[in-house]
Amino acid sequence: MNAVPLDTTQLLAIAAALGWASGLRLYLVVFVTGLAGYLGWVELPHGLKLLQQPTILGASGFLLAVEFFADKIPGVDTLWDVLHTVIRIPAGAALAAAVFGGDHASWAAAAALLGGTLAATSHVAKATTRAAANTSPEPFSNVGLSLLGDAGVPLALWLSWQHPLVFFALLLVALVLMVALIVVLGKFLRALLRRVAGWMRPRSA
Repeated sequence: MNAVPLDTTQLLAIAAALGWASGLRLYLVVFVTGLAGYLGWVELPHGLKLLQQPTILGASGFLLAVEFFADKIPGVDTLWDVLHTVIRIPAGAALAAAVFGGDHASWAAAAALLGGTLAATSHVAKATTRAAANTSPEPFSNVGLSLLGDAGVPLALWLSWQHPLVFFALLLVALVLMVALIVVLGKFLRALLRRVAGWMRPRSA
């Protein structure tokens, strides 16, 4: 089957999707993208073909399995997010840049900036939301939010390949919601930390 060349709009959508989704589920992004290329569902850009190698698929699949369970345990999910702050953002930038490869240096640089920014936004929104959810004693909100990410990431990747304009419209909505969550829940968490600090502060006689 002959692959249809991707136009600039599709490439930008794929780069944006890889960056944004990496902030939520990096290993799911790497595994799903590589598997789609390996099975011939899509023709990966040259810079992403490394992801379809069996060794990369095996490593990302293993890490995906670990993250799947870690992301559903209250407390562990927040620790996992903290540890991945230094991984998801540069990885999102690198994956986005790889869409254009070395032959289009200016586009690759712009894609890296876009991917890194989107990864940072989605990562901070996710980490803030999960930290706020951990203040509730019930575990169901954590599992529900995690499953939402499990479903949302493959959907975003598929839309970026098949319906890039729809993806951009939904991405804009998602970014507005994420920024709102960061602001609102950030204030909530700061107030909670101040309250806890006040309880722990020794009282004068």
